Amino acid sequence: MSYYAHPTAVIDEGCTIGEGTKIWHFSHVMSGCTLGNNCNLGQNVVISPGVILGSNVKIQNNVSVYTGVICEDDVFLGPSCVFTNVINPRSAVNRREHYLETKVGRGASIGANATIVCGHNIGAYALIGAGAVVTKHIPSYALVVGNPAKQIGWVSEFGHRLEFHDNVAVCPESEQEYMLENQIVKRTK
Repeated sequence: MSYYAHPTAVIDEGCTIGEGTKIWHFSHVMSGCTLGNNCNLGQNVVISPGVILGSNVKIQNNVSVYTGVICEDDVFLGPSCVFTNVINPRSAVNRREHYLETKVGRGASIGANATIVCGHNIGAYALIGAGAVVTKHIPSYALVVGNPAKQIGWVSEFGHRLEFHDNVAVCPESEQEYMLENQIVKRTK
């Protein structure tokens, strides 16, 4: 076995789990899901069938990642954040054929207790604030907070707020440069 699973974790047959991945206390990884290399699933995490996690995805305690969710490499999911997969759930109506896909882009971070309503993608390196409720697509590098989530700025790949001057910004930690054009941020250096 090239991954670690705590003795209390439940790993169903038919999962693909990458090398170096760690699955901690009371977590459940269901059949048909794919976990990349070097992922870390905290305590009481549920990964539903068909979920795809890239490499180096970090999931904190008490997170449920439901069918229809795809997380690219280097995604961070904060404690108790939640994904939905049906837009109009009803206990008496089976809507398993109506799950909506949600894609979380490379390097994005979702804060503690945030809710991601299904069918809304989160762009690469976006930062979703704690407690935010995402009800629309979030662009790459966007900083969003609140309920419903509203964009209040842009962040670098290192998670620092970007201050644009003449449509150019520099990350204070990495010194990477970014350009803002037509409400789209791109890293230029």
